[in-house]
Amino acid sequence: MLGVRRQSSATWLLLAYLALLLYASLYPFWPWTWPPGMALFDLIGLPWPRYFGAFDMWANVLGYLPLGLLGFAAALRTGRGLKTGLAWGLLPAPALSFGMETLQYFLPGRVPSLLDWTLNVSGAWLGVGAGVLLNAFGGLRRWQDVRDYWFQPHCAGALALLALWPVGLLFPTPVPLGLGQWLPHLQTLVVSLLADTPWALQWADDSDVALDMARALPPGLEAIVIALGLLAPILLALAVARPGWRRWALIPGALALGMLTTALSTALNFGPQHAWAWLTLATWPGLAAGVLLAGLSMLLPRRLCAALALVTLCSLIALVSQAPTSPYMHLSLQAWTQGRFINLYGLAQWVGWVWPFAAIGWLLTLIGRRTV
Repeated sequence: MLGVRRQSSATWLLLAYLALLLYASLYPFWPWTWPPGMALFDLIGLPWPRYFGAFDMWANVLGYLPLGLLGFAAALRTGRGLKTGLAWGLLPAPALSFGMETLQYFLPGRVPSLLDWTLNVSGAWLGVGAGVLLNAFGGLRRWQDVRDYWFQPHCAGALALLALWPVGLLFPTPVPLGLGQWLPHLQTLVVSLLADTPWALQWADDSDVALDMARALPPGLEAIVIALGLLAPILLALAVARPGWRRWALIPGALALGMLTTALSTALNFGPQHAWAWLTLATWPGLAAGVLLAGLSMLLPRRLCAALALVTLCSLIALVSQAPTSPYMHLSLQAWTQGRFINLYGLAQWVGWVWPFAAIGWLLTLIGRRTV
């Protein structure tokens, strides 16, 4: 019943989506400057744009649609009732979008727009309408039945992470399924921050980024990274899955989802004719090893699967951090930065960077419970 308070994956997805909207609205976060010739009172209003394109209009509508849908669903799924669901879906979008558009005054690279605000609000309210229809036809109740059939209680965080896993794969990775290459970017940021300081030369000598990027992973190590990248979400699902044949269905499901998402990412970057070019002599053994290890993990209890998932994720982060970026990936990243379809400013990249760390944090809380 929807009136019972429960954990909901929609709540976690809502929080994650709010963070992504903040990132998309305020990118590139620098430099912050006061708008020339603008008085404080002028910040209250938003200008109507002189020109706009159809793609930008649809992007603003679709970008905020999940916010309204997730807000409405999160309220209902946690047992707060229809009125609270409508409030969670309808009210945050106007305030959030207005705040983001106003802050864009202070970022020279961004253009605040009354049209963007109108489209954002319209998209969020369309999402609420979709949620109302979904609830009226019993969609939320059916989802609860499916969730109870496949997964144990206290699985909301894991389901949210599993839903975000293919999103992270959409951004090109250094190795197929190799999420979590965040530490090299942090190293580059630290090097730039230490420039022109007494520590700059010593740090640069100890961390030659250019030399590290020139190294390539051996095929065997690349296959291990691919196996770990496939095994990690499967172990996460096994940690909350109910026993029986349902656990076995998770392996082909994760394999198909990972392969199709990687193919889609490759097609977006290099063209549809190259969608399956990532399947190389190193990729197939990695996928096979991941499937084999996942099959063996089916025999293990859920708490041990959670512990193995922690080891897998830590190993994945350590290994993928050593992987260089190929010149072909550099070209694709430029296309993502300059192309119109990437007006989301690398949201998928951030999901791919953060996902393994978020999964580790959630697994630690799961293992810390008395009952798993």
